[in-house]
Amino acid sequence: MTASHQASKAQPETVALFVSDVHLHESLPKTTQAFLDFLQHHARHAGQLYLLGDLFEYWAGDDDLDSPYIGAIIAALRALSAAGVQVFWIAGNRDFLVSEAFAAATGITLLPDPYVTSIAGRQLALAHGDALCTDDTGYMAFRAQVRQPQWQREFLAMPLEKRKAIIAGMRDQSRAAQREKSYEIMDVNPAAVSALFDATGAELLIHGHTHRPARHSHPAQGGERLRYVLPDWDCDTDTPRGGWIALNADGAVRRLGLDGQELA
Repeated sequence: MTASHQASKAQPETVALFVSDVHLHESLPKTTQAFLDFLQHHARHAGQLYLLGDLFEYWAGDDDLDSPYIGAIIAALRALSAAGVQVFWIAGNRDFLVSEAFAAATGITLLPDPYVTSIAGRQLALAHGDALCTDDTGYMAFRAQVRQPQWQREFLAMPLEKRKAIIAGMRDQSRAAQREKSYEIMDVNPAAVSALFDATGAELLIHGHTHRPARHSHPAQGGERLRYVLPDWDCDTDTPRGGWIALNADGAVRRLGLDGQELA
């Protein structure tokens, strides 16, 4: 047995991977390829993959499944599911209209936000993260509106191209609004984070949305609670960014960059 093989055998098994905010769009070919490479070369070696929202830059409805670009993403996710990896989905603020047709086409399992689970002996709370940004009252009001079943039924009844035009307008308005908001308002609210920890009993919280990857300690009676924030992806700029979080069989949490190497 070679030394490299011995080293690989000594590495604890990766049981789950977590990724969010890839913002897939056909105008971002390098980002798309990076995600497809991640599925092929990294996710296949894990037992579970959790997609924690905003996988797509936007999602106008499950009747857009036939587009060639979306078809390529669906095929890659379906191949991963067929290879035996359990793939789970929590909706983001950009792709909350993903529904049963997409799940059936890809083999993924749709989860509520937040979702509580136990993996490798650790109690986890998983979320996209936007519901924790309670200081952004304008966004929270918008979120409450578009998550209503009646609003979604009326929106999805419109022609697909009209929906895409409306979404494009919403994205422009969102960018303009963000320029007027402070850093603190667009980040998670500490009280909302504490309330989620208390409600779930989790020792680990993993979320995305804020595009501020980090590891945060939240001291609590009886021990430390940890919050991991996932990075967003963009490989179509001069300074590519992205990555994911891995949970090993021994309960260790690792933050990994686009090259699959562990970050300090």
